[in-house]
Amino acid sequence: MFRILGAFVGFFIFGFLGIFLGYFVGSFIDRFNAYGSGGMNPFNAARRQSVFLETAFILMGKLAKSDGRVSETEVSHVEQFMQKLGMTHEHRLKAIALFKQGATINYDVHPQLNQFLAVCGGSSNLKQMLLVYLIIMGLSDGQLNSAEEALLREIAGRLGYHQAAFDQLIDMVKNQMHFAGGQTSSPSALEDAYRALGVSNDSTDQEIKRAYRKLMSQYHPDKLMGQGVPEEMVAMATEQAKEVQTAYDLIKRNRDQNRSAS
Repeated sequence: MFRILGAFVGFFIFGFLGIFLGYFVGSFIDRFNAYGSGGMNPFNAARRQSVFLETAFILMGKLAKSDGRVSETEVSHVEQFMQKLGMTHEHRLKAIALFKQGATINYDVHPQLNQFLAVCGGSSNLKQMLLVYLIIMGLSDGQLNSAEEALLREIAGRLGYHQAAFDQLIDMVKNQMHFAGGQTSSPSALEDAYRALGVSNDSTDQEIKRAYRKLMSQYHPDKLMGQGVPEEMVAMATEQAKEVQTAYDLIKRNRDQNRSAS
């Protein structure tokens, strides 16, 4: 919308050359409104998406093999992952080949991480979503073993995460997974909800709302697609957003009840 308006305004103020200037400025405004400050040139989207998927499957293979063997649970998780992505047969074969490449003994992940950083490193959301998918992969059998955790920490460090920030991210993802499918009935549900948002029982309502909004923004489909997350993977981010929403609703409901009781 703004690109067309910009072209008209540019023409009336600067003449014919103003059309190009106005269109360029309007395009920037449109992109910023759609995707925020991390928005990107649509012509680069395919490249980012390709590198993101390639890196994700290679690192999943590396993670699965980190303890010496790829378990049936990990293979099943990757198969379900591909199914959720709605991959064609051709794309599934490519993804499997990338997974096997990462699972090769002594495979060096650093060249792939360098490529990922060169193409996708400008977006903090892309780096975080890659880590989230890998953490979920590592937790597919219920827990992270020492080899998986060491590899994840190495990857996180390469992506610019300090130890404390990565510890918090792992804890948040673990607890967000407790709310898959809207579950809120476990004895520790309220404590899990606070940890899923990266806050505590001592946090103020404002701090909790700020943490909730930040997470929902990170998982927002338009922003993720604008920054280069493949459309198929956005659906999985939407699942994470639902878990965050469930956790936040539980905290808010509990606090409202406590205020009413007092």
